[in-house]
Amino acid sequence: MTRTGPAKLVHSETTCPMDGLLRLLMGPWTTYILWVLRSEGPSRFGALKRLVPGISAKVLTERLRLLEQSGLVHRAYEATIPPQVTYSLAKRGDDLTPALEHLMQIALSWRAEDEAKMASEIKAAE
Repeated sequence: MTRTGPAKLVHSETTCPMDGLLRLLMGPWTTYILWVLRSEGPSRFGALKRLVPGISAKVLTERLRLLEQSGLVHRAYEATIPPQVTYSLAKRGDDLTPALEHLMQIALSWRAEDEAKMASEIKAAE
């Protein structure tokens, strides 16, 4: 894994252009990390770890490296003491904003439906 430039998306034997993108996004925590960077803006590693509850430092590091190599996340390194590394969405990551926003709207809609159903079931049980 190098930090010299964006790597190509994960490719497989298929010719479907969605294959590599979906394989990348379905990785553990990947979409959540992208959502946090999109909604919170540039963040340092410790802040990201706090904003993605339940993720281990090892997995967060692996995911960030993969996202950086794929050109979705930008890693800014400042040679200070201690060194400061800030992660943000790169152009490709920013391209996903409309899809992430749409997923958020679906999540909110489903939550409202589920809460209404639960309230209805509680009322019926009384």
